[in-house]
Amino acid sequence: MSPIVIVALFLGFVIVLTIAKTAVVVPQQSAFVVERLGRFSGVLQAGFHVLIPFVDVIRYRHSLKEGAWDIPEQVCITRDNVQVGVDGVLYMKVLNAERASYGIVDFAFAITQLAQTTLRSEIGKIDLDKTFEERMNINGAVVAELDKASEPWGVKVLRYEIKNITPPHDILAAMEKQMRAEREKRAVILTSEGQRDAAINVAEGNKQQVIKASEANRQQQINEAEGEASAILAVATATAEGIRMVAQAIHQPGGVEATQLRVAENYIVQFGALAQKTNTMILPANVADVASMVATAMKVFKQA
Repeated sequence: MSPIVIVALFLGFVIVLTIAKTAVVVPQQSAFVVERLGRFSGVLQAGFHVLIPFVDVIRYRHSLKEGAWDIPEQVCITRDNVQVGVDGVLYMKVLNAERASYGIVDFAFAITQLAQTTLRSEIGKIDLDKTFEERMNINGAVVAELDKASEPWGVKVLRYEIKNITPPHDILAAMEKQMRAEREKRAVILTSEGQRDAAINVAEGNKQQVIKASEANRQQQINEAEGEASAILAVATATAEGIRMVAQAIHQPGGVEATQLRVAENYIVQFGALAQKTNTMILPANVADVASMVATAMKVFKQA
């Protein structure tokens, strides 16, 4: 191989290496930190950039997307001295690539460790029974503490979520017994309330039945009384009408003679009925004198 070819190959290699060192394409949602001769020069955003060969160097590459970091399970002690295993997941993103590069050695490791210590502190403030229902408050407290600590590092902590809270097996057994007893108590209470409501409904039904029966009886008595009154009134009206018609008939020609004849006939009929009785009776001496009895009756009639 001739020296000219070797020189050409060397120059081509140098050109390719120079282009590789100077031409940089930054992907979307990424940031590259550039150092010039060992000092911070700038942050390259998404797009095409040209660097100074052998002077500018890309020292750090950061993704600006939101990322999730797993928080390993750790043992926490509650306020009532019960050990529970708690793990979670942390969501954060880089806002300032320069601070994330030079503010701390490894921001992800630092924030993860801080999340564990903060979580232990928050769990220690509440009892075991409250840990499950206070998960949202615990998550909010952890995020607030981490956000204050991570601000100088150019990192934003978005949220923290507890994945599992695992008490010891004996505590789980005791909690299960407690929940079973609570469910049985609620069942007994619901049964007793149902029986009470049923008894109240039966008593109310009996009460309404008695009231309806008494009202029906009262209405029946009122109806019977009104019926008897109407019957008495009808009889009295008929009797009065009969008497009025008799009085009118008496004043007609021959009315007195007809009345005397009627009285005499009734007297004879009633006297004959007395004669058929076997009972012993005391009668006036002139009881057989029909004319005298008719005259007496007519005298009373005229006076009336």
